[in-house]
Amino acid sequence: QVQLVESGGGLVQDGGSLRLSCVASGRTFSRYSIGWFRQAPGKEREFVAGISWDATTSYVDSVKGRFTISRDNSKNTGFLQMDNLKPEDTAVYFCAARPAAGATAAPREYAYWGQGTQVTVSS
Repeated sequence: QVQLVESGGGLVQDGGSLRLSCVASGRTFSRYSIGWFRQAPGKEREFVAGISWDATTSYVDSVKGRFTISRDNSKNTGFLQMDNLKPEDTAVYFCAARPAAGATAAPREYAYWGQGTQVTVSS
């Protein structure tokens, strides 16, 4: 069992930055792939970025060049650095974990989810 707790959300202006953190419980964090997803009101949950246990990363096209995913296994923590934020990035952001290689974009592949953190970008 893994518990995930996100933090770092908030209100920023267009072009601003935020850094989201996802702290995981458990002793085998290094063997989990981590995904960041977001969900805006009235929309489906969307894959944003993922990092596999071997540090391979992937991003949705809309955030490439603006967002950076990383992990610190010594601290059981995943990060999502978000720069040049835009109003369309406004959503609740969730981190998720799966005990397998590959940070797939499919939400159903992830066994564990955090509670989410709100990111609001004002224009």
